[in-house]
Amino acid sequence: MKRREFIAASAALLVSPRRSLAQGTRRRVGFLAMDVVEPTVQKAWLDGLRNHGWIDGRNLIIEYRYAPSQDRLPAFAAELVALSPDVLVAPNPQAAVALKSATASIPIVFVTVFDPVALGLVQSLSRPGGNITGLSAYVPGFLGKGLEILREMVPTASKVAMLVNPGNPIHRLIVAEELSQTARNLVVALPIVEATTAEELDTAFASAAAQHADAIVPFGDALTLTTPHELPRWRRSIVCPRFIYSD
Repeated sequence: MKRREFIAASAALLVSPRRSLAQGTRRRVGFLAMDVVEPTVQKAWLDGLRNHGWIDGRNLIIEYRYAPSQDRLPAFAAELVALSPDVLVAPNPQAAVALKSATASIPIVFVTVFDPVALGLVQSLSRPGGNITGLSAYVPGFLGKGLEILREMVPTASKVAMLVNPGNPIHRLIVAEELSQTARNLVVALPIVEATTAEELDTAFASAAAQHADAIVPFGDALTLTTPHELPRWRRSIVCPRFIYSD
């Protein structure tokens, strides 16, 4: 699908609500995510649609699928594609990859994927190609800059644990391409602790404490973004790390 055709197909949802109401038809949107989206995020999503004249249940039907684990994403993606929606939305990279594998014709919009080019979602940032586009939140050197800020706040930090979700392809990419070089550039040890579920976060923090980490950096992820209220509990329960920095 050419970029112009993709834009035209996606924009149809936002520019013709009155026509859809007049014709008595409803547009359909497929929404695929890992776990349940935070209520505030979902409200912002629905408010944004409403501001453009699209109201779920009136002239719009939103089909939600929340995968409890990454291995369930392909099945949920196939379910949404079978419904023949007008557009598909993916708020995280895992969902975007699953949707891209499921269809080459239905327009897909992803949200804040770090490096969609490296993940193979798009051909380039300027010319995505295919049936998918979205927002990129990745800048080369992002990890290093975050650690520089952390070192300004905690100058004595010589060992900083990286909280990584191995199920997140962006995390695997950063670990493979940036972690070693960043550690050498900043002369700091960057041990990895892993968690794929909220239940595993206790183990990850305990591992950081056992390695005598001076600080911990949770990589941005649905897991860490949807459970931030738990961070103080882990900090109190394991005493160390004494500093938590989140990107």
